[in-house]
Amino acid sequence: MFKKVLIANRGEIALRVLWACKELGLKTVAVYSEPDRESLHVRFADQAVCIGPARSIDSYLNVPAIITAAEITNADAIHPGYGFLAESAYFAEICEACNIKFIGPGPQAIRLMGDKSRAKKAMIKAGVPVLPGSTGVVEDEEAAVRVAKDVGYPVILKASAGGGGRGMRVVKNPADLAQAYRSASAEAAAAFGVPDVYIEKYIERPRHIEIQVMADAKGNVVSLGERECSIQRRHQKLLEEAPSPVVNDKLRRRMGKTAVEAAAAVQYVNAGTIEFLLDHEGNYYFMEMNTRIQVEHGVTELVTGRDLVKEQILVAAGQPMSFSQRDVAIGGHAIECRVNAEDPRTFAPSPGHVRHFYVPGGPGVRVDTFAHEGCTIPPYYDSLVAKVMTHGRDRREAIDRMRRTLEVTVVEGIKTSIPLHLEILRHPEFVKGEVDTHFMERFMAQKKAGTLS
Repeated sequence: MFKKVLIANRGEIALRVLWACKELGLKTVAVYSEPDRESLHVRFADQAVCIGPARSIDSYLNVPAIITAAEITNADAIHPGYGFLAESAYFAEICEACNIKFIGPGPQAIRLMGDKSRAKKAMIKAGVPVLPGSTGVVEDEEAAVRVAKDVGYPVILKASAGGGGRGMRVVKNPADLAQAYRSASAEAAAAFGVPDVYIEKYIERPRHIEIQVMADAKGNVVSLGERECSIQRRHQKLLEEAPSPVVNDKLRRRMGKTAVEAAAAVQYVNAGTIEFLLDHEGNYYFMEMNTRIQVEHGVTELVTGRDLVKEQILVAAGQPMSFSQRDVAIGGHAIECRVNAEDPRTFAPSPGHVRHFYVPGGPGVRVDTFAHEGCTIPPYYDSLVAKVMTHGRDRREAIDRMRRTLEVTVVEGIKTSIPLHLEILRHPEFVKGEVDTHFMERFMAQKKAGTLS
């Protein structure tokens, strides 16, 4: 087992990793930027090292500074959390070269699954269902026209090295394809440094379903059920739940088996997520793999009773998983709302000083947050302030618990997305579980028109 783990992240995920390390009896090192000097992960870690000024590129993305911090503190492992360097094959390789264990998959798996066109080829080879489309990168506009004609409209252009909706365009007719190709390629180049795009068939009103997997170095791969992640704005998730309201036991077993086969095909080790699009007929198609712990991992922990972050650490240390597939059972229902520091009407960021902060507890409530009364939410990073999660015997109870929790949560000094979440929780489509990836478009249109009930 490791002796000391450096946590190469900030905010709530840094604290989440820190708690897991403490329970395992491991010493911890926090790294922080200058604006995060007073953050809780800095206060509670055994050691802390400042790695640079506010800009992420100068601090949380500063590989030499992070490696130096690990070496001077004698940390023998680094947990990257999510975001920043969590899916950097280069960073994983540097850790490996410096004899520091990267708590995550190997660089080969990160690189393969991080390239969407290569990942798609690997999944086709493994027999995993994928959306019809180009077999790799589309080289030019003429090739895009040929592929789109073969696939049939509508199609979607995606950045090969992308994520978060950047470099993505939906095209519904041939006349718009050339311009969409140029703009998607330009956006991909600006966002990721790579202009490559590929084409897939576009599914109308699909659900976004992801399967949590865990794998160890002994060749064991396990599925921990699905998460419903269809409520998104601009491809950024707002609310997640487990299990999905529409996935029955039979479909769960099928999707879980597919996800396990996908991870095994690329010799994956550690925690990962296989993301699928699910259509109205129950057909599902591979989208991508996230080679890290997810923001929404907590809802899976609530319904399975498994600590995924501790399992990550144990697996990275070379231990076999502490459970097998037959040990995994789904109990009850869990919901997560991402509370962001933003204006719920305009979605504009709302950083600042938090004068008062109170989140209630009670049965079935879990809150992962770095915020507290008197803290400052800086403007330099992701706007996530807290992940509020509730667990109930069924979906109805989980919804009721989330409503009462958010209704009495107090965050003063900044604006948050809590009012938006409360409106979503009351929406008839959400209550019935009749959501898809276009839910927020309809929701915002209704809100603008004043027709929300």
